[in-house]
Amino acid sequence: MKPYNIYISGVGGQGIIKTSTVIGEAAMKSSMPVVMSEVHGMAQRGGGVSTELKIGDSFSPIIEKGSADILISFEPVEALRAIPKISNKTFVIVNKCPIYPFNLRESEISYPNIEIILEELNNKSREVFALDANIIANESGHPLSMNMVMLGSATAINGFPLKKELIIDSMKANLPKTSLDINLNAFENGFNFVKS
Repeated sequence: MKPYNIYISGVGGQGIIKTSTVIGEAAMKSSMPVVMSEVHGMAQRGGGVSTELKIGDSFSPIIEKGSADILISFEPVEALRAIPKISNKTFVIVNKCPIYPFNLRESEISYPNIEIILEELNNKSREVFALDANIIANESGHPLSMNMVMLGSATAINGFPLKKELIIDSMKANLPKTSLDINLNAFENGFNFVKS
């Protein structure tokens, strides 16, 4: 089976690793081969975090330049950093809510305009789904469910290799029971955003 390549990017504390774990375990439960790599960087200081998953036959989890099938970016500038991984065949899901790096607060450099970021992503990819996942997470019951909003959005993309029910089963196995209803609600809201 040709691998389906998923690149997830964002900032430390956004739940990127947990999202990848949910996807990876769903793939394993469906008897699909899966490999995963993660980069933490300066995550605990608000630095970049990324994970790469390949669902299907593969010898390495590293996604080659221009070969991501989907980019899921929890933060706009981190989506820009991931541009080398995408092509005009890549679907992009990006959270429009920025996290301003601490070193920008004290400098004369400003955070890039969101519209310019989205234009750049549109020029390099197949289709971009831009949403304010933070607002959707708040409306779903808790701001920390933003990663499940993004996961729901990704699951709704045409060609995503895992069925919605498998992802939900993996969420139930990997998320705390105390917040499961909120996370399931966030997932559904992200899914419906893309489907609508």
